[in-house]
Amino acid sequence: MQIYIDGEFFSEQEAKVSVFDHGLLYGDGVFEGIRFYNGKIFCCEEHLERLYHSARAILLEIPLDVEEMKQAVEETVRRNQLSDGYVRLIVTRGKGSLGLNPSSCPKPTVIIIASTIALYPKEAYEKGLAVITCATRRVAPGAFSPMIKSLNYLNNIMARLEALHAGAEEGLMLNEQGFIAECTADNIFILKKGILQTPSTSCGALAGISRAVAMRLALDMGLEVKEVPMTCYDVYTAEECFLTGTAAEIVPVVSLDRRKISSGQPGRITKRLMERFRTLTH
Repeated sequence: MQIYIDGEFFSEQEAKVSVFDHGLLYGDGVFEGIRFYNGKIFCCEEHLERLYHSARAILLEIPLDVEEMKQAVEETVRRNQLSDGYVRLIVTRGKGSLGLNPSSCPKPTVIIIASTIALYPKEAYEKGLAVITCATRRVAPGAFSPMIKSLNYLNNIMARLEALHAGAEEGLMLNEQGFIAECTADNIFILKKGILQTPSTSCGALAGISRAVAMRLALDMGLEVKEVPMTCYDVYTAEECFLTGTAAEIVPVVSLDRRKISSGQPGRITKRLMERFRTLTH
């Protein structure tokens, strides 16, 4: 494996960052997870736009321009000789002194990893996921914008631990008002009376790239798509439910809190969207 760090490539054994890097010490940085299929980067422009917007929001100056970053991502994929896989693109505040002050970090660190990933097993796409509602709430947008894809994922990790300890494959996170924000790693959609619905970003959902792709595919199929406030009751009584994410792609959900969603099987519209997504990416 060849890993990009600040303009150079290193083997997995030789790739190192300083223990004084503020990304490690304080989670001070941003990242993107990007898929590639047949050696081609999927939605590269959208991912890089979100990366640079996230960096701007936290006053982090990325040392490469967008075109240079795109070339670095493509070169990392080429050097690892992978056809299908996943890129983790990370920009940290860089090496600095102990203490929160970002001004002690003169130069950000850029890391690009290209590897394979399988967030869920094959059976999950065929039979669907069992999901629970987590007690851990999503960080309020007033405290930290969900639009920023930062390195600090402890909020999501604590919710995922809840789900795993409950024997579920994913956890649904609510905001402080009790409305659905997103799952620990994915956006959520439901189908009700032929209308595809998903929580708005104002409820705490990340503006997911795969989320946007699923919405476009649904519109192309003639479906009406709405961003609305959603509660667990809406999912319990939905006709279909699925999740979207860069690593997950589109995966069906068949139960929430041990309540079957409709028949308890992946829905017809979900299957069509999954097939259209596969066609698009390949």
